[in-house]
Amino acid sequence: MLSTLLQNTQDASEVVTDAESVEKTLSIIELISSGGLAGQLIIAILFLLLVAAIYIYFERIFAIKAATQVDANFMNQIKDHVSNGKIDSAQMLCVQQNTPVSRLIGKGITRIGKPLADINTALENAGRLEIYGLEKNVSILATISGAAPMIGFLGTVVGMILAIFELANAGGTIQMDVLASGLYTAMTTTVAGLIVGIVAYMAYNHLVVKTDKVVYQMEANSLEFLDHLNEPT
Repeated sequence: MLSTLLQNTQDASEVVTDAESVEKTLSIIELISSGGLAGQLIIAILFLLLVAAIYIYFERIFAIKAATQVDANFMNQIKDHVSNGKIDSAQMLCVQQNTPVSRLIGKGITRIGKPLADINTALENAGRLEIYGLEKNVSILATISGAAPMIGFLGTVVGMILAIFELANAGGTIQMDVLASGLYTAMTTTVAGLIVGIVAYMAYNHLVVKTDKVVYQMEANSLEFLDHLNEPT
């Protein structure tokens, strides 16, 4: 009888504990909505920054991937055409490839017959333009990675101000439900700002690495082209 009573008491306590744990569970939407208007506004701004960062990352990653798709025999064909005096065929091949490397080499082909220094200068200028095109909007990711945590910290300050304001108007009695809205604003915006900042920072650095590979590819091919022009005939 006593063991049965103890078992029932234990089961009842477990039910109460489970009920309390369910009541204390808070979804992400409820957490954001609990932060008040200021918190929701800052979260909305951070969400837009996150969408922009993801869009820029995938748009650039596909563009850089397309830029690296150069035919393995491209330079060999270019050198054969140039050696045989088929300048028009070499230019047509560059147009057909339509990649940063081919456009760079195409610019050099148009300068054939001029001093090697002039050809080198043309390649450098064309290379800067191609790099600028590859880095399009990438700087926005760097801005988002720095601005998002600051916006999140702004929400933290706003939330603490709201909490202190509510506390000051509470007549000296501390009630957690009064402070909850301000504290939710402070914590949720901080976490959201850090998440957006981390995502944008990692995306930015990954794009920088990918871009550097394309730049190295352009430099290697332009040097190979110049070396071929400098070869004695």
